[in-house]
Amino acid sequence: MKQLFSALAVILMLVVPAAHAQDNYISDELFTYMHSGPGTQFRILGSIDAGTKVTVVDRNRNAGYTQVLDERGRKGWVESKYVSNQPGLKTRMPALEKELTQVKSALENAQGDSEAKTKGLIESLEQRNAQLKELETHTSELNQKLIDAQSEIRELRARIDTQKDDLLMRWFTYGAMVAGAGLLFGLILPHLIPRRKKRNNGWA
Repeated sequence: MKQLFSALAVILMLVVPAAHAQDNYISDELFTYMHSGPGTQFRILGSIDAGTKVTVVDRNRNAGYTQVLDERGRKGWVESKYVSNQPGLKTRMPALEKELTQVKSALENAQGDSEAKTKGLIESLEQRNAQLKELETHTSELNQKLIDAQSEIRELRARIDTQKDDLLMRWFTYGAMVAGAGLLFGLILPHLIPRRKKRNNGWA
């Protein structure tokens, strides 16, 4: 009967820990001791280096110890404060270094893109400023030409008005001269034509 209970106890010890087993890590101390039981009074089985991957088999919260199974197949108890669900720096360092390299590369690329975009914006702004100055100069030239054209138009209109006045005065003078000449001719002409003598037909 005792043998049956012993066999059942061994089976339960093997099955229950396997059901609750999970990967954990020894925290970043130099090493910690593995004991045969949950306390320093138990025999030391060996030491586990920091960052070693272990599987949690059982926990004794009252004693503050956790039973673990390491990669070498050793099973023992270590202080719970040294067991963490986060990989140690030894394990995480390569990934962190890789991530750091990627972040640096991304930052350099971002800075390069930012500098290129800034340079492009500056060049575009300079081009816009140059175009704006060119438009302002062209507009100023057009305004000056418009002012000159308006001034020339006023001068031409003044000359046309003057020519109209001169033409009217000339035609008035010509008309007066023609009228005067006609009047003079009308007065002089009778004196220029000899009078005909009356014929005496002897009717008297």
